[in-house]
Amino acid sequence: MAQAGKGKLNYRCPSCFIRDIDIDMFYEEEKKEYYCLRCGFTGQEEDVLRLNEQIRFRYRCMKLRVKDFGEDNEPVTFVPHQGGTQ
Repeated sequence: MAQAGKGKLNYRCPSCFIRDIDIDMFYEEEKKEYYCLRCGFTGQEEDVLRLNEQIRFRYRCMKLRVKDFGEDNEPVTFVPHQGGTQ
């Protein structure tokens, strides 16, 4: 079995990250694919990037707070969170 090595960039495993586990993936040069030691996920670089981009949707408003929910069919209004202030 080939020695595992880190790829050029550290990608998070999409399968683990969706369960709030932050695990870096390893790159296998021969197969040109990334893999996770924890869950067994494997995929090409394009697959990993696409799935990680979908997961970022979950955290898109993490540093925002809802100011107004609005009426029906009106958008929700957000303001930036100011930590430590009341």
